[in-house]
Amino acid sequence: MYSTFEGSKAPGPKGEKDEKLEIPNASSFEAPLRPKRQQVARACDSCRMHRIKCDNNVPCKNCVSRGEQCVNKSPGERRTLPQAYREIDRLKQKVKELEEQLEKERGKSSVVSTATPPFALTPPGTSDCTPTPDNVGVSSATAGTNQQVWGGVMSSTGQSSQKTWYGPSSLFYYINRMNTYLSAVFQQLHPDDLIQLKSVAKTFATPDCSPAEDDDKTDTKDVSQTVSNEAYLTPTQEEYFLNLYWQSYHPTLAIIDETEFRKHYRSLATTPGKPRKPSPLVDIVIAVSMQVGMAMAQRHSSRALPATEVGKDDPSIAGRLYYRRCQRLLYNEQEAPTLMTVQCHMLSAVYTCCAAFQNMSHVALSLAVRSAHMLGLHTEPPSDLPVPTRDLHRRVWWSLYTFESKTCMKLGRPFYTDADSTSCSLPAHDHRVASLAGSDFALPDENTTWLTYTLYNCKLLLSARQVHTTFYDKYPEFYSGSTGRVIYDDPAALERYAEFLSTAMKPFEDWVRSVPSALKAKREGDGQPLSTDRSPIVMEQFVPPWLQRQRLLLELLYHILRLNLYRPFICFPSMATEAPELGTMSLSHAASAAEHSIAVTRIFHHIVTNTDLLVGFHEAFQWQWNAALTLAGYLFAYPTSSIAVPVRESIDLSIVVFEDFGRSFGTSLGAATVMRDLAIKIDFLAELLRGSNLQASTPPSTQDPAAAGQFTTETAIVPPASEITFSQEPFASTIDMAYSVDNSGDLEMLWPPIGNMPDQWWFHAQPPGLNGIGEGFPG
Repeated sequence: MYSTFEGSKAPGPKGEKDEKLEIPNASSFEAPLRPKRQQVARACDSCRMHRIKCDNNVPCKNCVSRGEQCVNKSPGERRTLPQAYREIDRLKQKVKELEEQLEKERGKSSVVSTATPPFALTPPGTSDCTPTPDNVGVSSATAGTNQQVWGGVMSSTGQSSQKTWYGPSSLFYYINRMNTYLSAVFQQLHPDDLIQLKSVAKTFATPDCSPAEDDDKTDTKDVSQTVSNEAYLTPTQEEYFLNLYWQSYHPTLAIIDETEFRKHYRSLATTPGKPRKPSPLVDIVIAVSMQVGMAMAQRHSSRALPATEVGKDDPSIAGRLYYRRCQRLLYNEQEAPTLMTVQCHMLSAVYTCCAAFQNMSHVALSLAVRSAHMLGLHTEPPSDLPVPTRDLHRRVWWSLYTFESKTCMKLGRPFYTDADSTSCSLPAHDHRVASLAGSDFALPDENTTWLTYTLYNCKLLLSARQVHTTFYDKYPEFYSGSTGRVIYDDPAALERYAEFLSTAMKPFEDWVRSVPSALKAKREGDGQPLSTDRSPIVMEQFVPPWLQRQRLLLELLYHILRLNLYRPFICFPSMATEAPELGTMSLSHAASAAEHSIAVTRIFHHIVTNTDLLVGFHEAFQWQWNAALTLAGYLFAYPTSSIAVPVRESIDLSIVVFEDFGRSFGTSLGAATVMRDLAIKIDFLAELLRGSNLQASTPPSTQDPAAAGQFTTETAIVPPASEITFSQEPFASTIDMAYSVDNSGDLEMLWPPIGNMPDQWWFHAQPPGLNGIGEGFPG
């Protein structure tokens, strides 16, 4: 069985190493050579699921014989043993975390089920104030005092499992509250990941997802007219994207003097035919323009983006090579920043925000604010500066101030900028200033210029920040912590808080009255601009796109800011033995949040299905996502509301909007999928409620009778249970997971089963009327 060979000779002088080793009867030891097995680089999904050999053809023979689609979408292939070990460790840690979450949820349910306060406004064991794995410090005392502050949640919103803090005004806080409620209703853990988008930030740690390259290498001789994310552009391609910037971002973010920029760009030229010199400002302008330009190109392309994952070719990270070079160049300007440094940090915040890297965008804004402070931009510009320069400094500072305020309110975090230390006057917008600003845009009317938008956008966000600060600073005065651990546990305090918010909203009303008609989007019939009367928006003919875009963004931002302030009053129902009594004002604010969300969705639906005005404006997509989830949460909380029908219709409209946005970038397709799944849950719960005799109260509609009358009240909220179609995809995913370790990372995407409905399930709802919908409050 065993054969003995002579040992190898010790290596000798050169020339001896090629000597053959003599073996007696060598032929007797020879064995037939085994043919080398053909290796397959990557088996398709179907072959891996069935554990059979794949021939690496597209489509493969197995898929052809079974009549299946041959695809290979599974990410994260591990090609080396160390990588496989790291992936196993990561999966083990993920399983451990999920098991710990499940044990805590079960423990809390068993403890609280026997001692639930009868009027708790949140499900037992999953109160808004109860710390959970993703919810810590919801309410805590201010350091050195006994005052209560409204805390937030810790949530992982990127590729890393590291969690970051989001305050009560953020969408992530609202998602956590909604998931807490759904976990209690379905009696199974409903993690935040189920509703968070599968964006670029979930796939890559940074926008720079390509391998490290030498940024100093600027040879473009291999660059064709096909734009690539892995190579710098040719001069003609750069010119295209720069021209696109002046027509897209520039009218709504007037922080660059176009004339001075063009002079700077020409100064970077070298030998004809050679690449220009690097410039951080030029690079970041091209990067944000490529996000818009590549989204437009993708929209009109025949290539479909995947809905399950976002890859390197997604338009939201187009131009990342320029973004990365800009960041490297900015590193050298930290000690001696210039106005260009501030401009670059602001545009970097725009780029990362549109790519869904919210924390990176927040960091970029903090660098912009600190650099602006170093330059004294927060003070009145010196009188010895030229007039155009002084006006540019004001626009840069106030654009930064409002951008940072908007971001901090969106994330629920403290502000960097401080109004008390700001002495810079608001930017001017008269004809003389507009003519000296370096750009040539038509005058909308005798009192309005292309810079008027900057002023009223600034005033809008100043009004919103005033209301936001006043509202959250007053929290300790309305809730002392004596009842429960958060204000949702004290209905009387919540109602007083809602009444206070009503008095604090006056700055918004003053702003609406002050906006010039040239900046208001027209409505059909007697509809009022900047209102929630649900009248269709009118797109005027022969109006330049930059002006139409200014009008749309101004109105959409107005609705988003207001719905964010009203949304905390959407109170998810309790599973206690009695229905909680919510105050009239609290319910009215919840309905107002839904009304503003309806307004946002209807505007978006009209725009994206009839124009290309918002293609590439990824922040606008985030606004629609914010409104859509607000609508979904509202129906979970108030399924028999008097406005339930238009809310449910708007959810369907939002899916259409996301599908249309999905023609431009993949994240939106994932949003459409999430909203479909939420709609199924909403319809299921509403149908369950329709067959029960639950007693509750309905939020009053904020609509006047005439406006509300345009929607028929005889339309069923949901179809009969027999007509509800449930997707088979979750079951297919379960089978895939059983056979393929590559799909184990998708555990978090499975919806929990919608059975196991608890017997005690209370809504904030009024006994339904003849049409199956709540009748509202009497009188």
